[in-house]
Formats: sequence, structure tokens, C-alpha cells
Amino acid sequence: MNIIDTLMGLFETSGIGALFTGVASWRNLVMIIVAFGFLFLAIHKKFRFEPLLLVPISFGILLANLPGSEIMLDSIGLSDPATMQAIEEGAMEAGHWYDSGVLRLLYIGVKSSIFPCLIFMGVGAMTDFGPLLSNPISLLLGAAAQLGIYVAFIIAIALGFTPQEAASISIIGGADGPTAIFLTSKLASHLLAPIAVAAYSYMALIPVIQPPIMNALTTKKERSVKMTQLRKVTKTEKIIFPVVVLVITALILPSVIPLLGMLMLGNLFKECAVTDRLSDTAQNSLMNIVTILLGVCVGATANGETFLTFETLKIVGLGLLAFMFSTVGGVLLGKLLYVLTGGKINPLIGAAGVSAVPMAARVAQKVGAKTDATNFLLMHAMGPNVAGVIGSAVAAGYLLSMFG
Repeated sequence: MNIIDTLMGLFETSGIGALFTGVASWRNLVMIIVAFGFLFLAIHKKFRFEPLLLVPISFGILLANLPGSEIMLDSIGLSDPATMQAIEEGAMEAGHWYDSGVLRLLYIGVKSSIFPCLIFMGVGAMTDFGPLLSNPISLLLGAAAQLGIYVAFIIAIALGFTPQEAASISIIGGADGPTAIFLTSKLASHLLAPIAVAAYSYMALIPVIQPPIMNALTTKKERSVKMTQLRKVTKTEKIIFPVVVLVITALILPSVIPLLGMLMLGNLFKECAVTDRLSDTAQNSLMNIVTILLGVCVGATANGETFLTFETLKIVGLGLLAFMFSTVGGVLLGKLLYVLTGGKINPLIGAAGVSAVPMAARVAQKVGAKTDATNFLLMHAMGPNVAGVIGSAVAAGYLLSMFG
């Protein structure tokens, strides 16, 4: 073997060679540019949109689309139902699971819903249901902010998606990544990549998407409403609430138990005052670890060859539509309550009914403060915000029971 053959062999196995030999394509390059764009939005001081989500997701996109990357290699055909059927029927021999790419192995935690359920436990441990208990009307705002789910479902059916696919796409409107992954993995696992990326991307971009809608649908007078201080919720109420909500909801919709059960378990760790170590682990160590793994794995599913398709564009578009209508639903009910209560409810808190905790509540606070710097809506917005978490989980359970 001479030096020329050695250099040619090195070139052919390199990432640059992959571009010339067709192993990688322009689609991979487009996704790499998208990854750089997300990293810019996450890191640049002027923007900085939810870096805890965008940084791992964008880096996962980058890892999966680098030329020659086999980080999502599926050596046993887990991602291909036809291959799995052929293996089960003995028509072909299965490979070794340990030959798969490292992120493909970790991706099992996404597809099996382990990561989403653990995320819900962490969210529960970080959630204070006090604002919801002190102002039960928040439940209505949280329910109204699920409007986008049902609007997107109807439109998706009209566009030719199956009911299972339409249900999975529409849940993006709940602005809850773990719920979207949970439902999609059960109903339409072949759409998991675009739905997961869309759901988490829109969650991270809440500060961009929601304010124009909120400002367009409300008047300055409505945005300036100062709400009265919330009553103090007792410790007993906070301990009883997660148990009662879980039991009642589970009796009606058993399919919601995995998500809602983990959410309420985490909250009980926080409120019962005898499991501080468990609460601290769920809020910090466990939540951080699972967020990293979930974010990177979700991003890594966005391989250009399979991601950049017309179907994906329709899903991304429907997801955005669902998210916008959810915001509209919450704000419009807030406006109605503003009228019915004689101007005591600020309609902006209705937009926090989407379940992105606490991002949506912070956006409501920010928009209100821009109108009146002395207006503090954060705690009032947290009521609809945590109600939205319950609402999106219930919506997912309903869709799963209907089409599962």
C-alpha cells in the first residue's frame, strides 16, 4: 500500500469524504446550520431562550448530522417495524444491541417513556400548587389553554393524517414536551422525531411566540389590571391535593396514571416535609440528568435525511398553529373572566395556561410589567400554569384512551 492509497482511504472515511460520496447530503448540512442557529439563540446574551432545553437539543441535532456520524446507528432495527417483524419471523438475523450508537441506546429512555415520566416527577417536586388552590378559577384557564390541541387535531385529520397521528401532533399545543413524547410513543412512534423536536423548540421559544398574541388580543386597560393578593394555602391542603387529584383523575382516565402519577409523587415529596432528600434529588440531580439525556436524544432524532420532508414541515406548522391557538384560548377566557368579575382578572394570566412551567408564567409577568412596571402577575399566572400541566396530561390520557 503506497502513501496515495493511504491518503485516499483516510479521505473516504472522513466526514469531508462522506459529503462527496453521498453518505451525507445537503439535508445534513441544513440541519447543522439549524443546530448552530439554536445554539446562538440559547447562548447569545441578547436572546438566551431557555438554554437548558435548546443547548442539549441543538447539540443533539449537530451530533446526529455530522458527516459519518453513527451516534444514532440502530444495529438491531428497533426504529424500523418492518425489520423487527422480519427478525421475529426468522427472515433475518438480529444484530447486537451493543453495536448501536450510544445515543440510540439512550434513546430507549425516550421511546419507552421512562425519561418523560421522570421529568414529570422532577416538575412535580418543583411545583407549588398553592396559587392554583388559592384561586381555583385557574383550572378553567388551564383547560381553556388546551384549545390548540383540539383545533390542531381537526386540521390534521383534514390534511389526511390518521387519528393516531393527528392526536400525537395536536398534543404539541399543550406546550409540554414530556407529554408529547409519551403520547406519540404510544400512538405514532414513527413521528416521534419531528413531534419531539417541534414540542421542545416551541417550548423554548415561548418568549417569542406568545407576547404578540397576548398584546393583539388585550387592551392596555386589561393588561394593567392588578390582581389582589392570593390567600395563604395550608400545608394540609397541599398534601391532600396531589393524592386526591391523582385518584379522581385515574378513576376516570387510567391511561393518564404514568404521567400524572409521577407528577403528583414528586409534588408529594416536596409538600409532605418528611422526604426532603427525595424532593431535593428529584428537583436537582435527577431532573438535570434526565433533562440532558432527553434533550440530546430528542435533538439526535432530527437527522436531515429523515427529518427534512414535507410531512415534517406539516407537523412543525401544525404544532405552531396548535401552540398559538392554545395561547388564544387562554387569553380569550381570561378576557371573559375579566368582564364577569368586573375587571378583577388580568387576561394575560390566561396565556400561562399552557403547561410550560414556569416559562409561560414568566412571559405573562413580563408582558404585564411592560404595560405597568408596578404590576406583579407571576404568582397569579402560576395558577393557570400548573393547571395547564394537569390539563395537558388529562388531554393526552383522553386521546390515548380514544385512539390507543
